[in-house]
Amino acid sequence: MGAIFNDLVQAALASKADHAAIAEVSQIKFVEDFRKACEQNVCRKYDTNWVCPPAVGPFEELKAQACTYKYGLLFQTVHQMKSSFDWNGMMAAKKVHDGVFRNLLDRVKNEYKLQSILPLNAGSCEFCAKCAYLDNEPCRFPDEAFASVEAYGIDVINLEKTCGIPYYNGKNTVSYVGLILFNIGAEESI
Repeated sequence: MGAIFNDLVQAALASKADHAAIAEVSQIKFVEDFRKACEQNVCRKYDTNWVCPPAVGPFEELKAQACTYKYGLLFQTVHQMKSSFDWNGMMAAKKVHDGVFRNLLDRVKNEYKLQSILPLNAGSCEFCAKCAYLDNEPCRFPDEAFASVEAYGIDVINLEKTCGIPYYNGKNTVSYVGLILFNIGAEESI
């Protein structure tokens, strides 16, 4: 297993992630209060998107779903900003991160043939300009819509520390994470 873990980390780095590591799902801390922070609507995405709360599902169900996986490929992209208040730079960096996430996810599916996966990205899904949720319609691209680590209540700071990935990457930077949960071998039949 060590070889595939190393290969996945190297694939993340080759896909332009700045940091990457393998996590054991049993070491992930799930904190319902992080999920409750979504309800405060700081990001203005609450109740506007199929893969954000409340539409994504209850915390306990999402936690149970995540815990059916054994491992996770955690990766982080780091982006330099003009200042710590550079909102446009943050949004541009999120688009770059999303590209890294989608590229890496494609590699995981096609090169490593891991089909039993749960991809979680940073923040809300922005694949569509306007989510079908707002029109009370089903998701138009369910294979392209990904929930966030935040929606699952994952303690990202703790997970990064556990995996040896820095949470803070210096002044005037913004960092985004992605987490692809997976099973390998006989575990994939789950």
